[in-house]
Amino acid sequence: MKGIFSMGVLALTSFVACGQNVNTADIAKPENPADTAVVYMTKEISPEAILKLYKALGREATGKVAVKISTGEPGGHNYLQPSLIADFVKRTNGTIVECNTAYAGKRFSTEDHLKAAEEHGFTAIAPVDIMDAEGEVKLPLKDGKHLKYDIVGSHYPDYDFTVILSHFKGHAMGGFGGAVKNMSIGIASSNGKGYIHSAGKIETADNLWNNIPEQDLFLESMAEAAKSVADHCGDNIIYISVANNLSVDCDCSSHPEDPQMHDIGVLASLDPIALDKACTDLVRNSDDHGKVHLIERIDSRHGMHTLDYGEQIGLGTQNYKIVNLD
Repeated sequence: MKGIFSMGVLALTSFVACGQNVNTADIAKPENPADTAVVYMTKEISPEAILKLYKALGREATGKVAVKISTGEPGGHNYLQPSLIADFVKRTNGTIVECNTAYAGKRFSTEDHLKAAEEHGFTAIAPVDIMDAEGEVKLPLKDGKHLKYDIVGSHYPDYDFTVILSHFKGHAMGGFGGAVKNMSIGIASSNGKGYIHSAGKIETADNLWNNIPEQDLFLESMAEAAKSVADHCGDNIIYISVANNLSVDCDCSSHPEDPQMHDIGVLASLDPIALDKACTDLVRNSDDHGKVHLIERIDSRHGMHTLDYGEQIGLGTQNYKIVNLD
């Protein structure tokens, strides 16, 4: 995976994250240090924390910058708040980007999606681009087992740099939503979402729910679509995840379950697999009993298979070191 870098000897430390005792030394035990990704973390969830992590990554967002977030399905309330991300988006001179959903709802059409983005406060902090408003394009994918390519919003290739700014939480179909889901399902057009969800059976959002494959095939298709985006970007991409409002449900839900465990913090990496693995490990290693609900959601959907397969196809590594910036 392009963009994984090493930094001398980095000590793993114990810390307290929002009332949770988590020993980071017990989380990741890389077998080969040469294949170890760095994941930066702070327990502080604030605009300043996001900027601090961005600086630590050492990769400047330049040119026309796409900041991929979830604008949140109306009715939901766990999505990243504009006040939390505004300083970072302005610092990168970024455009908030999204694509329309593949399911009927209040983000299915461009008009409704822009209205939702406005109601949730995102248009007040930056331009918002619904990237498939004018169609879609295909990104190449090398040696895909399920997908031949990735179908993304037609505006996406106009961007020079991509920020995958994710809200880490559970997900009804994928088990959890983090960097990999945000860059695969999130950047895919409405039809591209249907293509991923069907593991390549159909190339439209029409009749999607009659073409749902075996679970692992869907998870593998997400990883393949993410690999297409990563290959397209090369070194012009970074990944930041905010692990707060840890509901078992995604921000795509209009009626999500309330979180049942405490917030964890903000994490960032140049490797999406390492970042998602660190987030899931922090949930599992938390001393917050409420974690059982999120763990059940992840495991009942076989969610970790996304990372296993993503590592297999070269999207990233599950070997990582956490660098605590607190």
